[in-house]
Amino acid sequence: MGRWICCLRSRVADLLMLLLVLALSCNPSTAATASPSAPHIKPSYSFGRTFLGLDKCNACIGTSICKKFFKEEIRFDTWLSSRLKLPPSYLLSYSGNYTDDAKSWRLVDITRLTSKYRHDQADKRICTSLLKTKTCSLERALRRTHRFQKWLRAKRLTPDLVQGLPSPMLRCPSQRLLDRIVRRYAEVPDAGSIYMDHLTDRDKLRLLYTLSVNSHPILLQIFPDVEGWPFPRYLGSCGRLVVSASTRPLRDFYGAAPEVAADLALQLLAVLRSMGTNDLNYFFYFTHVDAGTFGVFSNGHLFIRDASMLGIIDKEEGSQLIDGQQEYKDIFSCLTVDCQSAFVSCNSIREKHSLVMVCQELLPKLLKGKFLQPVQEKIDSFLQHCASGLADDQGVNEAVAKLAELLKPLRSCDSRFAYRYPDCKYSDKY
Repeated sequence: MGRWICCLRSRVADLLMLLLVLALSCNPSTAATASPSAPHIKPSYSFGRTFLGLDKCNACIGTSICKKFFKEEIRFDTWLSSRLKLPPSYLLSYSGNYTDDAKSWRLVDITRLTSKYRHDQADKRICTSLLKTKTCSLERALRRTHRFQKWLRAKRLTPDLVQGLPSPMLRCPSQRLLDRIVRRYAEVPDAGSIYMDHLTDRDKLRLLYTLSVNSHPILLQIFPDVEGWPFPRYLGSCGRLVVSASTRPLRDFYGAAPEVAADLALQLLAVLRSMGTNDLNYFFYFTHVDAGTFGVFSNGHLFIRDASMLGIIDKEEGSQLIDGQQEYKDIFSCLTVDCQSAFVSCNSIREKHSLVMVCQELLPKLLKGKFLQPVQEKIDSFLQHCASGLADDQGVNEAVAKLAELLKPLRSCDSRFAYRYPDCKYSDKY
């Protein structure tokens, strides 16, 4: 009898358990509470302050775009991967992806102002030359310098505050150019004044450090693409990384089709003309060009990809420094360059300077062997005249003009050139 009762109780318990399972399966919310599924772990970058260079601030570029890095609204080119890994820190530039709404992404370039090795060497130089130690607080060391103490007391950025800095942009400075730098410095909340009252001590150190290492991001800020200047858009900085709109270097187009090469060559010549003659009366010149100096957007538009070797002469005000004053040098003069490097005299720069360099270094590689004879022979002849025209201003200008006329009909008008299509169908300009 007892054994029968025990068996009955077991069956009743089994029945109650079955009813409970059926009840839970009919109520999804109860089931989720009673039996939670394994949590989904979102893959994430393990950003370190060292990779970004934040551990070196305020001897860095800025922090305006750091939030987007940590919120993963800026990702490197592996952002679709299930395992998000940071690329090697020793690279000079990275391809990345940028979003404002977490839905649409656009390509960006993430770059260092100089290689990590050079940054590390400069950091060691600061400590050993200023504090006589192998390691130190970079900010504390730079704050103690005579130059930065002058910056702290200054109400306005004047030519004497930038004398001896290695940037070509500052070798022949005018007060008008320096006011433009302060007024448009994008790493501060308010950059609308020519006076430095709105810059904190930290902001002044970051601006001075950037100008001392590489003026590229400053040029992007003070001559923005939205005003028609041929630079990629500056999006911000974090530590020692700069984020800007993405372009493919010109070297990627050396093997391009003839019509593409002709189009890029004409754009290149047009950019150089605009940098010599513009509404603001600034004359831009290159101290060096290579296959990475210019870049091409996805719509076929050519821009200046690397402005670090770009000098500026103010044709309206002229230079505020005589050449002798440029010889002043301190730790800021040699953070990334040889302290013994000689400065180029402002008076030695001529308007055809950049044209000759481009004819020597870039256009022959872009246009070589692209066209049938006798067109190719004429192109090569014009390039040779341009490249050897240092002593003949008129000869360079004539050779470039003839080259442009020869290249214009070699372009095509189709969707590959989105920056001018379909306008080219209805305009004689193209």
